[in-house]
Amino acid sequence: MTQLIRHALAAFTAATLSLSVPMAHAQAPGQAAYPSKPVRIVVGYSAGGPTDLVARLLATQLQTATGQPFVVDNKPGAGSNLATDMVAAAAPDGYTLLLAAAPITMNAFLYKNLKWDVQKSLDPVSMVMSAPSILAVNPKVPAQNLQELISLARKKPGELTFGSTGMGGSQHMAGEVFKQRAGIDIVHVPYKGAAPALQDLIAGHVTMAFMTSLSAVPYVKDGKVRALAVASKARIPQLPDLPTVSEAGLPGFEADSWNGLFAPRGTPPEVINRLHTEVARIAASPDFKEKLQAQGAVVVGNSPAEFHAFIKQEVEQWAKVFQTVNVKAD
Repeated sequence: MTQLIRHALAAFTAATLSLSVPMAHAQAPGQAAYPSKPVRIVVGYSAGGPTDLVARLLATQLQTATGQPFVVDNKPGAGSNLATDMVAAAAPDGYTLLLAAAPITMNAFLYKNLKWDVQKSLDPVSMVMSAPSILAVNPKVPAQNLQELISLARKKPGELTFGSTGMGGSQHMAGEVFKQRAGIDIVHVPYKGAAPALQDLIAGHVTMAFMTSLSAVPYVKDGKVRALAVASKARIPQLPDLPTVSEAGLPGFEADSWNGLFAPRGTPPEVINRLHTEVARIAASPDFKEKLQAQGAVVVGNSPAEFHAFIKQEVEQWAKVFQTVNVKAD
């Protein structure tokens, strides 16, 4: 395990030790207790990235609340499709869950012959958190702000690179829209998650990356990467001097990521409700909120119906984006 991943995991593991969540109400008479055995949370990205970190923080609290182990299982690859395939095909009993990120609403526009449909193959439980993307460069890059980076890219078409968490991910799409809006030619370098992408950004193997604030904030503060702008409506309190992309010269540019919990379609309503009750309780915990907000995230914990409506809206919005951005998986 790399030093970067160990650093990130250690910080979040330490954070979980101070959190506590009350036990949920008992099951109604006649209902089978859930969970009565270990539960697996599948993550489609490598260890140490933001989705993995949120999954581990959430798993610790779900285990505390239910008395059963919640085990994070990393299955990176194919733009997180391997993990989604696994969960969509799993028994709908609540013992195999998916902690997904924004690409789950994009992959249908990127990949042919998917075995699942985000609106038909999975039952939404709750969105856990959302976080804006930060455009960061390696400190050796001779650009101190967004306009200088754009000028540099125009002088060196096809030479600058941008890393992402994988083909079709929110960071990848942020980069593609940035290319289009800025009128520049930069080369996409996909990784199997945020941790390896951030590691290569720090090492200088890629020029820049749109990284979720959950990954980027600690390394910006440490000076390991230089942040040029945050792709949100307003500046974030964790980096108050960092301008938004709109302020820096590309009006209306916004890009964020999110994590949400899903179960296989057909999971019993009482199981979905139990999981949502616990996630909502965890999301309302002041300590849980503080740990994520410190990294620029917004804790959500909404209802299954609200999460379902959000997914529908995301799919519709990305359908429009992919009509203007020519991106297909290899």
